[in-house]
Amino acid sequence: MKLTKLLLIVLTTSCIHFANGQITNIIPEPFQLTKGTGTYTLPKSITINAPTIANVIADEIAGKLKATTGRIVGFTKNKSTINLQIVNDPNLGTEGYTLDINEKGIQIKANANAGLFYGWQTILQLLPAGIYAATLQENTNWTLPFISIIDKPRFGWRGMMLDVSRHFFSKAEVKTFIDDMARYKLNRFHWHLTDDQGWRIEIKALPKLTSVGAWRPERKGKWANITAPSKDEPKTYGGFYTQEDIKEVVAYAKTKFIEVVPEIDVPGHSLAFNTAYPNMSTTPNYPFQVNAGEEFMDWEGLNGHVTARFDNSLDPSNEEVYTNLDKIFTEVAALFPFEYIHTGGDENAKNNWDKSANVHALMKKEGLKNQNEVQSYFVRRIQKMVNSKGKKLMGWDEILQGGLSGDAAVMSWQGIKGGIEAAKQGHKIVMSPNDYNYIDFYQGEATAEGKVYRGLRMKTTYSYEPIPEGIDPNLVLGNQANQWSEQLLNFRSVQYMTWPRGMAVAETSWSPKEKKDWKSFSKKVEQQFEKLDAAQVKYAKSIYDPIVTTKLNTKGELIVAMEGEVEDLKFYYSLDESMPDNYSDEYTTSFVLPEDVTILRVIGYRGGKAIGKMLNIPMESLKKRAVKVL
Repeated sequence: MKLTKLLLIVLTTSCIHFANGQITNIIPEPFQLTKGTGTYTLPKSITINAPTIANVIADEIAGKLKATTGRIVGFTKNKSTINLQIVNDPNLGTEGYTLDINEKGIQIKANANAGLFYGWQTILQLLPAGIYAATLQENTNWTLPFISIIDKPRFGWRGMMLDVSRHFFSKAEVKTFIDDMARYKLNRFHWHLTDDQGWRIEIKALPKLTSVGAWRPERKGKWANITAPSKDEPKTYGGFYTQEDIKEVVAYAKTKFIEVVPEIDVPGHSLAFNTAYPNMSTTPNYPFQVNAGEEFMDWEGLNGHVTARFDNSLDPSNEEVYTNLDKIFTEVAALFPFEYIHTGGDENAKNNWDKSANVHALMKKEGLKNQNEVQSYFVRRIQKMVNSKGKKLMGWDEILQGGLSGDAAVMSWQGIKGGIEAAKQGHKIVMSPNDYNYIDFYQGEATAEGKVYRGLRMKTTYSYEPIPEGIDPNLVLGNQANQWSEQLLNFRSVQYMTWPRGMAVAETSWSPKEKKDWKSFSKKVEQQFEKLDAAQVKYAKSIYDPIVTTKLNTKGELIVAMEGEVEDLKFYYSLDESMPDNYSDEYTTSFVLPEDVTILRVIGYRGGKAIGKMLNIPMESLKKRAVKVL
C-alpha cells in the first residue's frame, strides 16, 4: 500500500511538472489552471454551438479554423466540437471566462462576448504555432492539451499607445497593431493623433488642420539630428485619417473587444495646429511650419522646465482657441464611443506664455499666480468642454500642475509620482511610467539597436507593479505601455520595439500579482517567438544579448562584466577584432580590458548554437558607461 501511494505521488508530481511544461506558452498567465493527462485532436469536421449573441465570436473561430487548418466547420445546436455558452457567473466579471478541453471537445463559458473572445485567444495559444498563419497549414497535428482554466483580468485597463504623429502609419497598419494587441488580451488602444509633427485626424470644421498640419518635408535619419527644412520646401511626407477611416478603425477594434482612446494633445505639442492656424498661438506672426524632426525644444529648460525655441503652445488667453477646441472635441466625441478623451497636457513650454501681454492680462483677470495656474485654468476649461460632450477628460500627469478638479483621470508617465499624487486627490489613474512602460526605449545593447533616450530591458518592464503602495487600489484603472514613434520610420520597426516587451505589459495587466514569475515568463516568451513568426510579426530577440556593464577600479582600469537576461546562455567574446564563436574566450567572470583594445565583440550561445546578435561595442562606448569605484 505504501509503495502504491509513493508511486502515485511520484506520477502525480511528474504529471504536474509535465503539464506545466506543456502550458507555459499562455501569455498572459491565467488566473487558475488545471492540466489533464490527455490531448484533444480537432476532428476533420468541426461543429460550433453558440448562442445568437455570440455569433460574431463563432464566425471568427470558424473563419480561422477553415482558413488555417483546412477543417470543415459548421454550426449546430446539438452536440458540438466547440461549445460557446453565455452564463451568469459573478466571479468572472465582464471579461472573464472558463475553458475546458477534454475528450468531449472544447467548451468556453463567459458572462459576455468579451470573455468568449479571450477564451478563444487562449485556445489559439494552445494550438500549434501555424494557427497564426494567414494561409492553409498542411501536415499539422492540430492537438490541444486536456486543460481546465478559470481566467479573468486583474485590471480593466490594459493599454498600449501608438504615436502616429511623429511618423504616420496607415489605416491597415493600425489595424495590424490592434490585431497584435488582441493576441495578448490588451484592451485599450490609445491613439496619439496630434503633435508637433503632424495632425492626423480630419476635423471638418477646421480643414486646414489636415490640409496644412498633416504634412511636412520628408526626412530620414536620426531624429533631432536632421537639417531643418526651408519654408518653401515641398511638404510631401505625412497623412491623416478621414472620419470614415476613424469609424472603420473604431469598429474594427470593437470586434477585438478593444476600446479606442483618442488623444488630442493640448495646449503644448501644438506646432502642427499653430502651422495650420497661426492666430491660435501667442506669436501669430511667426513663420510656422510642421516640425520635420529637427530639434526645437530645450528639454532642460529654465528652472527645470522645458522651453520652446519657437511657439508650439496654444494661447490660453485667446477665446478663439476655446471656440475651435470646442469644434474639435464635438467631432472627436462623435467618432469615439469610449468614455474618455485624452487631452495630453504634457511638456507644455510656457516661456512664450510668459512673454505674452495677453496671458499676463488673463492672469490678472482670473487671479492666476503663475504659469502652472494658467495651465490649470486651460485644463479646467477643456474639461468642462469634454464633459459637455458626455465624456471624461484624461491627461498626462502634468495636468496636475496648478490643481485638478472633477472626474478627470491622470495617466502617470513621469515615473509613478504623478499617479500617486492624483490618487491621493481622489482621481482615477492609469499607470504608464517611463521607467517601466516606455517601449520606444532601446531594449538590448545600445550600440546594436541604436541609442534613443535610454534603455529598458523586458525584465524591468515585467518587474513593474501597477498599484503604488499607500493608495486606494480601486482608483487604479490599470496599466499601459507607450510606443512613441520618433525613431520608428516604418511599421516593422514599431512591431520590433513592441514585441516581446508588450507581452510583459500584458501579463502585468491581466495576471494575478502572485502568479508572476520572470523565469517561467521568459520561457513562455521564447515559445511565443514561433507564433510571432507564423503571424509574420517582427520582434526583438534582445533577451539573448548580454547586459554589458563597465566600471573603473581604484587603479583606473576598465572592468567589463556581462549578465544574461534569461537562463542557460553562454557568452563568447574577442578583444582582437576577430569575430567570436563558441571556440573564443567564454565569459565567466569580470575582467580588465587592456588599454589597446578598440572593440569588444560578444555573441550569445545556447546548446552550442549561436542565438543572439553579434555585438560590436567600441571602446568609447565602454568607457562612457563606466562608473568609478571609490
